[in-house]
Amino acid sequence: FRRFQDMTLTHLQGIAENYNISYNIDARFHHISDQQRSLTEAFNASSDMTQQELNGVKFWLKKVQKKTKKLDLKISALEGAMAERNKQIIKENKAQDVAMANFTTTLSNQKRIIYQLVKDKGELQKGMEVFRESVESQGRKIAELEKQLQNMQHMQQNEILAASALIVPEINRTPEEKLPEPPQNDPGPITIQQRLLKLKTKHNQRKKFHEEQLMLIPSKNIMEPMAAQHICNVHSMLVFPNSSTENYATFTKGLREPLHELSICSWVKTNASYLGTILSYATEDNDNKLVLHGRNGATYDAFHFVIGDPAFRELPLVPLIDGKWHHICFIWSSIQGKYWFYVDRRLTSTGSRFQKGYEIPPGGSLVLGQEQDTLGGGFDSSEAFVGNLAGFAMWNRALSPGEVSGIATGKGLPRGTILTLADDPLIHGAVERVDCTCLEHCP
Repeated sequence: FRRFQDMTLTHLQGIAENYNISYNIDARFHHISDQQRSLTEAFNASSDMTQQELNGVKFWLKKVQKKTKKLDLKISALEGAMAERNKQIIKENKAQDVAMANFTTTLSNQKRIIYQLVKDKGELQKGMEVFRESVESQGRKIAELEKQLQNMQHMQQNEILAASALIVPEINRTPEEKLPEPPQNDPGPITIQQRLLKLKTKHNQRKKFHEEQLMLIPSKNIMEPMAAQHICNVHSMLVFPNSSTENYATFTKGLREPLHELSICSWVKTNASYLGTILSYATEDNDNKLVLHGRNGATYDAFHFVIGDPAFRELPLVPLIDGKWHHICFIWSSIQGKYWFYVDRRLTSTGSRFQKGYEIPPGGSLVLGQEQDTLGGGFDSSEAFVGNLAGFAMWNRALSPGEVSGIATGKGLPRGTILTLADDPLIHGAVERVDCTCLEHCP
């Protein structure tokens, strides 16, 4: 029994040990399961975070790629612009070199011409001295010949008086007995008279040529205004009573074709101390494509003829501000690069190298009486025209001097006008339109 008891106790102790081992295994298994669950959750959380980070990296990678493409495009555009700019610079440098070479050649030619003119002037002065000495010598010879002629006339009178008592009737003589008749022509005096006539003719020709040359030189003296009572074909007149920026006229017709030449003529009368703006033509890219304007308070006696700002020429203001009617014509040729300014049929200013090859585009805003600083506006009262404009007309070609003279003398407008007051400009502010066929009827 004791042995059985020992064996049973031993068996029970083994069973207890096995139970403890099994319990420990279950506890460990549960512990391992908990750890696996924690690891799985941590792995899942780590996977989610990693996926989010990967998505963020992909998003920023796409943005970086887009920016890289934009930068590549900008770099390509800049490279193209730089290449084009380099080509343009090379082209401009070549053009400048050609222009400089042409300028040098022209300058050399001008120097040679000036040298030749100086040389010719010296020779002309020498020739004039010789001519003067010759004239003086001829004058002395003429005086001596006149004295000789007077002496011969006195001697002939004395001979006639002495022979009057011994006259034999000529009727009774035969032809053989008649005395030889004196020659009909005296070569001496007639040759001298012919020389005097030639000298006078040459002198008159030189005097006339000198007067014609003086007519082409701009004069600073006040010119006499033309007689208004003899001028007709004026048609109508615009009156600008004051310098308000509300006073102006516009042409809805405008310029429909580009201009390479132009002529603008009008009768002008103003009592102001400045001329103001007669016409201004503006486009979206340049508000001074074509301007004829002066300014109140200017320190110089001139106004500006602008073709494509900043290119302009200063024109003489006198005698346009004497309160009388004056006829003016502005003419420009892009083909020749020249301009002409006429006042009362007289050429008062001209010049070259003025916007040669330039084109005045169509589609802009054309205003009479105000200077535009913006398209159709931006007026300044100090640049406003105050006075009367009559017979305003515009051509797309350069008028000849004869055509300018014909307009100024009332013979009518030449062919090819593109704008006149007959096109019914829109009147703004206090501007008035007056119909007057002749200038004497225009107040």
